[in-house]
Amino acid sequence: MKKVSVLLAFSLLAASCNRDKTSEAGTQGMNATAAAADDAKANPTIDNPNVASDTEAPNPDAPVMTFAETQFDFGDIKPDEVVKHTFSFTNTGKTPLLIADATASCGCTTPNWTKEPIAPGAKGTLDVQFDSKGKQGLISKQVNVRANTQPATTTIIIKGNILTK
Repeated sequence: MKKVSVLLAFSLLAASCNRDKTSEAGTQGMNATAAAADDAKANPTIDNPNVASDTEAPNPDAPVMTFAETQFDFGDIKPDEVVKHTFSFTNTGKTPLLIADATASCGCTTPNWTKEPIAPGAKGTLDVQFDSKGKQGLISKQVNVRANTQPATTTIIIKGNILTK
């Protein structure tokens, strides 16, 4: 009798766990709202008049960030050494260029850029500093520069070989 009671209790518990859990909001309910909110976070609207949608033509007057070089190889880097390189660029577009930010792929890489608007034909710089502390071997780090250009993001790369102690 004790076994029958345990089996009956277990069966009732299993049956209650398998019931349809549809809420009053319907099958999509809050999941659809949450998915829409997640999509909005993942694809924020940026107020950049130089970014063309899929259906409109690019802005021919947009600033253009033209780098003298988009990659730099430091070669051999001593352990715990901090190295720096300055990337130069020219605004070859028709309107002032403004860098919104520059982000590195790792905390060991620090970008610093021209903060003032760069007039058409004028030059700007992007300094990239790399700290080799705690690293060894070949490295390749990216810096993504976001500006009012088309495309909105330009990527530059630094490379090097960190020697062993």
